[in-house]
Amino acid sequence: MKAIRMKIHAITLDPQSNSPILILKEDKGERTLPIWIGLLEATAIATEMEKLEFARPMTHDLAVNLLSAAGVRLVRIDVTELKDNTYYAQITLDTGDKLVRVDSRPSDAVALALRAGADIFVNEEVLKSSTGVGSQPTVVTGSGEEKDEDTWNKILEELDPSAFKYKM
Repeated sequence: MKAIRMKIHAITLDPQSNSPILILKEDKGERTLPIWIGLLEATAIATEMEKLEFARPMTHDLAVNLLSAAGVRLVRIDVTELKDNTYYAQITLDTGDKLVRVDSRPSDAVALALRAGADIFVNEEVLKSSTGVGSQPTVVTGSGEEKDEDTWNKILEELDPSAFKYKM
């Protein structure tokens, strides 16, 4: 499976549902992957994007601190598949003598990758599925919500870049 390097392009709100959308963009290209995520996950990603400091570590900070204290390095995350309207991800960890892959929600994996400085990848087949290549186009959200391509294109066209509260 071919993995495409992505970067966080923005976190914005779906104007229809007010749900946060994490938008990943191809590192050396134009394709995007919108993933509807929860408010808490969006906050965890946005606080790291904005480099906000808290007196005590938040959950994702704690997880990265625990890995570091155990001598484990977060190498990369991969959005691996789209199954039954749900995105799946895996976190690759380097324990020093072997690589270990751990199942994760994409939003948690991205929050951890940001904190660890790890690369973000999306399986080529996931990108094709989410953009409707070769089929009736739909964008499938992490919450199981479906939006047809015309609706998604309309959302993107109507979004004012200043509406992207957090963008890379």
